[in-house]
Amino acid sequence: MQLSKFTDYAFRSLIFLAKNQDQNLTIGKLAVELEISEHHLKKVINKLAKTEYIISIKGRSGGLKLGLEPEKINLGKILILTEDNLNIVECMDKPDVCPLMNSGCKLNGVLSKSLDAFIKELSKYSLQDLL
Repeated sequence: MQLSKFTDYAFRSLIFLAKNQDQNLTIGKLAVELEISEHHLKKVINKLAKTEYIISIKGRSGGLKLGLEPEKINLGKILILTEDNLNIVECMDKPDVCPLMNSGCKLNGVLSKSLDAFIKELSKYSLQDLL
């Protein structure tokens, strides 16, 4: 399983904001510091700014700041917010694509339990644990 760039950029952005809580940072500055596309980063920040995780302040002295203390930002919740598709295999949400699903294939169940365990493990950690 590989996380999307969207989720990766969200985690990196939150880590950088947490390490620089004394500054109002711009998307441009974040993009340069994290060495990622400003275009893609705008989408990530926009999504996070619609939640309590990031505060986006407009205007001349505006910028980006964490909306919560790092210990209150749960990594599992960030994962669920930022990943559009956590399905490990196609049949997890489209059982009709695999002829084995009708014959009692148990792969879907095993993979679902594995995904649940992954999310549960990630949910044990906060942003503070990454600092």
